[in-house]
Amino acid sequence: DGCLMNKMKDTLDIKSVYECNRCLEQGKAARELKPGDVVEIAPNVVHWHGAAPDSWFSHLAIECNPQTNKITWLNPVNDEQYTSATTSQTADLRLSEAAIRNHDEWFPGYVSTARQTDPELIEVFDNFAFDEVMQYGNLDRKTRIMVTMASSIAQHTVHEYKMMLRAALANGITPVEIKEILYHAVPYVGIAKVIDFIGVANDFLAANGISLPVEPQSTTSPETRYEKGLALQKDIFGERIDKMYAAAPDNQKHIQRYLSANCFGDYQTRTGLTVQQRELLTFSMLISLGGCESQVKGHIGGNVAVGNDKNILLAVVTQLLPYNGYPRTLNAIACLNEVIPENK
Repeated sequence: DGCLMNKMKDTLDIKSVYECNRCLEQGKAARELKPGDVVEIAPNVVHWHGAAPDSWFSHLAIECNPQTNKITWLNPVNDEQYTSATTSQTADLRLSEAAIRNHDEWFPGYVSTARQTDPELIEVFDNFAFDEVMQYGNLDRKTRIMVTMASSIAQHTVHEYKMMLRAALANGITPVEIKEILYHAVPYVGIAKVIDFIGVANDFLAANGISLPVEPQSTTSPETRYEKGLALQKDIFGERIDKMYAAAPDNQKHIQRYLSANCFGDYQTRTGLTVQQRELLTFSMLISLGGCESQVKGHIGGNVAVGNDKNILLAVVTQLLPYNGYPRTLNAIACLNEVIPENK
């Protein structure tokens, strides 16, 4: 609402505390403010302040000498001024129509401050990630967002994950699915990384009016986790599981049991995501971690077994290229070509 963004003229130095919104001095570009940011406004500077299109606003003004220094509140901005202030950051970028459309579909109403501070980078990145890359493969938008969320967890990129949460909720990814992607990451990425994202997701979901905890998805008990996990392993990987048990030295067989009972029994057997989705997420995490080529190859086979063919896996690798970089992308493609040669 444009009425939330007011324009005022100060005759003193004031400090204003904002919550996730916009500040715009007359004649300057809008600035995005984070919780706890402090902005110093010089005397006699006309400026606007208020909520971004997708957030709320809280303002505290402190007058140093109320008898001589007064704030003059001017008129609320109109809709045209508000729209201009919150969207003008993209005006000078040479973005393709597809890049603009796809970015807006992922992050409706979001205006990045990087478009002000680093416009050349954003121009190149958005045209590549939200146009060129998305032209490859037949992944639907929901799958693209989910694998990118998984990649951000594996790389421990909290800021990028926060952005993916916006995209997830805006594009039909449910709170249960958001949580299950996180839980699924624990056996592959480790709780030391995932716990940070649990807190971020909880804050985000609560801020969007979603009650926690979400509906339970476990299908096993302490008594059945090993049996059900081993059965799922064999459904996906076949006789390879028996060979892994047989090849393990006596002092390492416990790891095989952990894989069956914990990795598969505790996590992979959960509902909320399909087996096909889980294998695709696993692949996304492993290629994003780096140094996991042996496991990547194993889960390429697992993906094929559950219906994710090479074309789908190549589409995922391509989707994650802007986030993973070329070295890890080329390693993933090398694994793909070794397990599934091009002539097969």
